[in-house]
Amino acid sequence: MRSMTITYGDDILTELGLSPDQFCKEARMIVAARLYEMGRRSTGSAAAFAEVPTPLFLSKLADHGVDTFVMSGEELRADVAMADVVCDTSSLQYLH
Repeated sequence: MRSMTITYGDDILTELGLSPDQFCKEARMIVAARLYEMGRRSTGSAAAFAEVPTPLFLSKLADHGVDTFVMSGEELRADVAMADVVCDTSSLQYLH
């Protein structure tokens, strides 16, 4: 396992209101979220890097301005079309 050292002053801890341990966890989460956002890590891999369970990682993405799931318009249209096929919405009767 490799490690990385980041040099910072106490002022950043004071400004953020974090302990050194909290700052380290926050920094790991920020890096993991960014790697996920860039498509460089899967959710599971990014969560492992952040040292949190995957569901917690997914729930914290919004705190960092990262969409949980990124889909193109084409992917979304394909999913909606598949849902229509699976649900066979044409046979549903709507009450008026």
